[in-house]
Amino acid sequence: MEHRVHPTLRPFVASVVGYRQEGFAPGVHRGLPSPYLTLIVTLDEPLVMAAHPDPRQAPGRYDGLLGGLHTRPALISHPGRQSGVQLSLTPLGARALLGVPAGTLASLDCPVTDVLAVDGVELIDRLRAARNWAGRFAVVESVLLRRVRPDVTVCPEVAEAWRMTTGGGGRLRVADVAARVGWSGRHLGERFRAETGLGLKEAARVVRFHRARRALTARVGRGAPPQLAALAAAAGYADQAHLTREWRAFSGLSPTQWLAAEIGFVQDETALDPAGSRA
Repeated sequence: MEHRVHPTLRPFVASVVGYRQEGFAPGVHRGLPSPYLTLIVTLDEPLVMAAHPDPRQAPGRYDGLLGGLHTRPALISHPGRQSGVQLSLTPLGARALLGVPAGTLASLDCPVTDVLAVDGVELIDRLRAARNWAGRFAVVESVLLRRVRPDVTVCPEVAEAWRMTTGGGGRLRVADVAARVGWSGRHLGERFRAETGLGLKEAARVVRFHRARRALTARVGRGAPPQLAALAAAAGYADQAHLTREWRAFSGLSPTQWLAAEIGFVQDETALDPAGSRA
């Protein structure tokens, strides 16, 4: 179930989704790279992270998780069911809601309470005590609205570079983005990575992949064939082989292998259409 984001939160939160998925065989779900930070609070069992985007981070169990931007898949073990609330946070809104730049969380999965402190404890406890989705979404809004710092902003050049990268579907050249904001490519790249956690080229690749993944999910959800060559062309890849290489880099699987492994989650995602990709 997707909740309409409160107007005050829309610059910072791309989507709020409540999910209850069950009836699957126990296994491993892949949390894929996207242009959003992921905040998840579970309603029943903890989220079991078998592997994080940063392989140096030890596996763990989380009642609430906050994940930064990443370029490797996260591996989530599940017993055939999952339930919780997932938020997709914009990198440019990290400072306003989390109090830190998104770059400090790059490739990391952190307990929500480590970042939000007492607000994180309250968010978990009140979400689990709420009786229905309306009540849960009201809890999310009340906690986040209290945290909004609209006076804390990202420098205009980095913000514009992010808007160009996402708005252009990851197709713009770094030189063109740098020329637009009036900085050298090197200086922009350094500031952009510090703020978001990704380099400009990495961000473009993640945006392009995320759009392709959502398009493939929607296509399969309608019962249509994958049509990977057409998908590659529409998403801005040189050809199907290029699409497949990027899919392997970001998910560890080819597109067809990913569909076979994740078909149940793909079908649920089609129904929910969340902006993020961890749930």
